[in-house]
Amino acid sequence: MSRSITECGTHRLHGEVVVPGDKSISHRALMLGAMALGETRIEGLLEGEDVLRTAAALSALGARITRRDDGVWRVYGVGVGGFTEPGDVLDMGNSGTACRLLMGALASCDLHAVFTGDASLRGRPMGRVTTPLTMIGARFMSRDGTRLPLAQHGARDPLAITYRLPMASAQVKSAILLAGLNTPGVTQVVEPRPTRDHSELMLRHFGAEVTVRDDALGLREIALTGQPELEGCVIGVAGDISSAAFVIVAALIVPGSHVIVRGVGLNPLRTGIVETLFEMGADIEVTNRRDVAGEPVGDISVRSSMLKGVTVPAERAPAMIDEYPILAVAAAFAAGDTLMEGLGELRVKESDRLSAMAEGLKACGVACDEGAETLCVHGAAVLSGGGRVAGGGNIEARLDHRIAMAFLVLGMACDDPVRIDDGTPIETSFPGFCALMNSLGADIVGA
Repeated sequence: MSRSITECGTHRLHGEVVVPGDKSISHRALMLGAMALGETRIEGLLEGEDVLRTAAALSALGARITRRDDGVWRVYGVGVGGFTEPGDVLDMGNSGTACRLLMGALASCDLHAVFTGDASLRGRPMGRVTTPLTMIGARFMSRDGTRLPLAQHGARDPLAITYRLPMASAQVKSAILLAGLNTPGVTQVVEPRPTRDHSELMLRHFGAEVTVRDDALGLREIALTGQPELEGCVIGVAGDISSAAFVIVAALIVPGSHVIVRGVGLNPLRTGIVETLFEMGADIEVTNRRDVAGEPVGDISVRSSMLKGVTVPAERAPAMIDEYPILAVAAAFAAGDTLMEGLGELRVKESDRLSAMAEGLKACGVACDEGAETLCVHGAAVLSGGGRVAGGGNIEARLDHRIAMAFLVLGMACDDPVRIDDGTPIETSFPGFCALMNSLGADIVGA
């Protein structure tokens, strides 16, 4: 059931918070734990709907997954190649990451599985994953455009491949590497630009042999030696930088704010949003840097700032692809134009995020120009401190959690309230978002 939410305007944000665990790492921790031998303990797992769908699917495939009262998750794996055929359809809800990665994990297993999801996920193309997985030996039947519902039969005798990604995609890379786990020989992926490397780091953490090399042309080659014996281990999941970005931008645009976000993952292939906000003049300080399960982590202190428009190059997109909706909100309050390039991938996310942002910004009085792969936001502010964003828009979230949260943040600094038609998708990635923001001083009603 849909539920409208309204941000009625915020006077100041102040306090310290911890955001939910990183969604990308949570998916991978569960999947590799299910493919390992013995017990894997996961602390800080994101308990949003997307990740819970992954846990349910892995349970249907034979892994035993439990949650203790103290929030620690235990996964008792079946070993590489040990999945059993599920007795029912695997419903992946809203999660493209869970669906594509699990298709990869099952591509080299001789079993039949059927994937489906919610209306948003059923509209997303899966061809970019099925193409390389077919080369490994898996077979697929689906609706037109390789959309869910999709039936998959894994390869009886999987073949190791070398696959050059036509686009920079951590999901496709990870799906191929997971398929390579149960494939004899060396499976190799070549990236046009480096993408988030959580899969490579975690595969090594579980005991797989993974090598990464940059060639003379600037391409990144990732090679996985197949059929390792993965061993259960302990994993700590840091706070999700993609979730923290909403808190950070809210603190930047609401005057008089000072917020500290504790324990945020700072993987350098994920921090494009922080780099961009620095360029825009944001008062951000990172302290208490440390490592958690091989991933860099730190605390982020943010104070409200007068931002300026910048150009965000296409080369940065892989390091912040999920953060463009909230960056567009920051740009609305900046002085001058912010041009974001290389955004074609946003067309095939949970929604067409490029058009959703442009439409929503205009509904709130923010001028912007939408191109095929670009978005230029004409900021309302001037460096002397003048200029306001009107707000007052009624936003269609399009079943997209990041669109919903982005416009709730925008409403915090607008003259008039901003209403989201449906806030329920927020639970897929940031359970408790509205309550957390209200604890800092926001005024989100209807949650």
